[in-house]
Amino acid sequence: MGIVRKVLGVLLLAVIGLVGTAPAALAVTPVGIVVEDRAGVLDENTLLPAVQAIEFYQPTKVAVYTYNGSASANLNEEVLRFARAEHPEWISGDGQKWADGLFIFALDPVGRQVGTYMGEDRKVSLEQREDIQNASKELLRDAQWTEGTIAGIQRGAELINQPWYRSTAFLVAAWTAVAAAVAGAATWLIVRWRTRVSCRRELARGDASYSNVSMDLQVTELNAGTIPEASRYGSTVLEKHRTFMAKYNTATGLANQVHALTPRGLSRRPNLKLVRSYADAAAELDALDDVIADTNALLNRASAWAPAWDRQLAPYRADLAAIEQMLSKHHAEGDSATAAALRSFRDQSHRDIERWTAELADGAITPETALDRLRDARTHLSELLKNHADTVIDGFARNEKEAALMRRDMESAQAGRKAKYGRAYEPSILGTVYPAYYFFSVPTFNSGFTTGVHSVSSARGGGGSTTGYGGSGGSFSGSGSSSGF
Repeated sequence: MGIVRKVLGVLLLAVIGLVGTAPAALAVTPVGIVVEDRAGVLDENTLLPAVQAIEFYQPTKVAVYTYNGSASANLNEEVLRFARAEHPEWISGDGQKWADGLFIFALDPVGRQVGTYMGEDRKVSLEQREDIQNASKELLRDAQWTEGTIAGIQRGAELINQPWYRSTAFLVAAWTAVAAAVAGAATWLIVRWRTRVSCRRELARGDASYSNVSMDLQVTELNAGTIPEASRYGSTVLEKHRTFMAKYNTATGLANQVHALTPRGLSRRPNLKLVRSYADAAAELDALDDVIADTNALLNRASAWAPAWDRQLAPYRADLAAIEQMLSKHHAEGDSATAAALRSFRDQSHRDIERWTAELADGAITPETALDRLRDARTHLSELLKNHADTVIDGFARNEKEAALMRRDMESAQAGRKAKYGRAYEPSILGTVYPAYYFFSVPTFNSGFTTGVHSVSSARGGGGSTTGYGGSGGSFSGSGSSSGF
């Protein structure tokens, strides 16, 4: 081991000597970010801060473009078409290349394709473009569109204008004699660094939720103490509350454990699972104490009943608002009878919401009746979505085998997609009283539909990659390529 250390030390000094003669690499956050989410799959509240924090070697403008295409479409051709029509500034003055200083990340969630495009002063090799795309694919295959986009842009920042002494070729040449040792050490360091970053992020998430719960602990107990137990909704929420303190004590124990971890401890993979358990436990409590407060305010018609009622309506309103975008997607059968039924129901529901709220304010209906109506409306929407799912499956599938694939994915989505860390939970009275799979929501429909189309396209042999810009590209020869995932 001593000899190995000496050899590594000599090589390290040699590398330092070589690097010391090279100009220092810049660390520059994007000079501009443009997001054209025409597919409607990105969470810009998550995407924009993450991309704004990514550091490039040279000042770079980042553009993100998503659209719903097909597995047989040429994503390169579509990106060029969109740029010519909507963003001519993305193209060089002579119209033959991408503009200098530009990096475009493109995504087709329906056709399951991802593409990367660069100005001449930012271009990388074909192999590096594939590297950038591959960095996003595992997340994209899991329909984590925002996270996959961030991962691809992060990898692009690592490779675009990369200094020679940070290139793979230089590292391989410099460390040939001890490749295995260095690779093992580098992997270990990278894993520990990523683990430490993830631990700190999860720790911050847990601390924010735990702090909220702790500060509101007495108020939560007071709210629970006045929830009418005779109410069907109140009694179920109270059942959840009866385990609240036990769960809080568990979260406290987890908090003590994770805060006792040293910086080195935060770099260990087993501890990441512990920190995530703490963050999930605290987040669940934070959501539940809000539901307890809203249940008390609404069922007792306290002074805060109106905003509490608005929070119960919020998931339903979000579904109604997303219907048109859902129906406008490729292969979504937007002109079908079941689509017309969804639109008609949406328009009627907006009127119903106004009427329920007015009757609730006047005392013409009880809060429990209002919640019953909301439950029935969401149940009806679930049935309409299931009917439309059948329409979409019939329209896209060519045979019963393909239909079965799509139906499986749609049913799996309704049964309960996993959130990034654990099962998604709706922090509302209905979301607390009924299981997660009770209501079929528009986001769940979209997830099942996208996954189903991918399953069928893969079965048909879809996928592949290309570097050309199709028949409409003309003489355009900008650096870029796309591939399937």
